[in-house]
Amino acid sequence: MEDVTRLLHELRDGSRTALDEIFPKIYAELRAVARRELRREHQVRTIEATALVHEAYCKLVDQARVDWRDRHHFLSVAARAMRQALVDMARERLAKKRGGDWERVTLSGIGPGFEVPLRDLVALDQALDRLEQIEPRFRQVVELRYFAGLTVEEVATILGVAERTVHRDWIKARAWLYKEIYPDPAP
Repeated sequence: MEDVTRLLHELRDGSRTALDEIFPKIYAELRAVARRELRREHQVRTIEATALVHEAYCKLVDQARVDWRDRHHFLSVAARAMRQALVDMARERLAKKRGGDWERVTLSGIGPGFEVPLRDLVALDQALDRLEQIEPRFRQVVELRYFAGLTVEEVATILGVAERTVHRDWIKARAWLYKEIYPDPAP
């Protein structure tokens, strides 16, 4: 872990080779994150874990100078890159010229969640952006729990809060997102 943190600091300071050295060291962990994310899809997948990791890598390579703190911070940014890649693919699949179907993605992990039709994954992405304006930590919790597949304990460590706080934030964020994506119909 110290080696990864050192390389992240080199990357932050402008080293062009640091990302190439970091990637093999955490590749297995990124693949596990991608596999957890893709396991949530109930229908036929159009991408495999390896391809999702590579998509995230391409997004990370394009990052402007990021103030990398440590391995956890890198994984958080990688989770966001995977989210962006999945949303981009959902947009592409749902474009009229490509057609679209009703695949479902579950926003759960622990306890009852809710299912988001693939066509609403873009709405989920937009709702997460709005949630960030209201409560940035809630957005972080959702990205780390849902998109990165991290445990409550891991998220608590990354965010520097109590596990109970993460659990509460996870419940509140899911409820808020559900209401944002599926508002009550007008009476």
